[in-house]
Amino acid sequence: MKIAFLFPGQGAQSVGMGKDIYEAYEEARNVYEKASAILSKDIAKLCFTSEQEELNKTENAQIAILVTSLAIAEVLRKKGIIPDICTGLSLGEYTALMYSGYIDFSEGIKLIEKRGYYMRT
Repeated sequence: MKIAFLFPGQGAQSVGMGKDIYEAYEEARNVYEKASAILSKDIAKLCFTSEQEELNKTENAQIAILVTSLAIAEVLRKKGIIPDICTGLSLGEYTALMYSGYIDFSEGIKLIEKRGYYMRT
């Protein structure tokens, strides 16, 4: 059987997304913490406790979806679930490239931060 990961684009955000996986898996927490350190912004707090209106802002939604998607994918990787192919919808294309190693994690986080900013303006 072949496995594919299809990463979501903007619009998939909802307050609380990823909280269950964050609380249950160290691998997920590590992804959130690493992204938060790069951006000097608490991504877990943004995802789990912000108001929906704040999370819906393009500059927040994009980084929140990216980090949550990567955290979930990392947990799956640790459990031996490795996709044969990754793809994504708009923002999800960047997630797929980062997960697959074509874009460095740190550079990808910074890129999506800028992407969200420029799409907002």
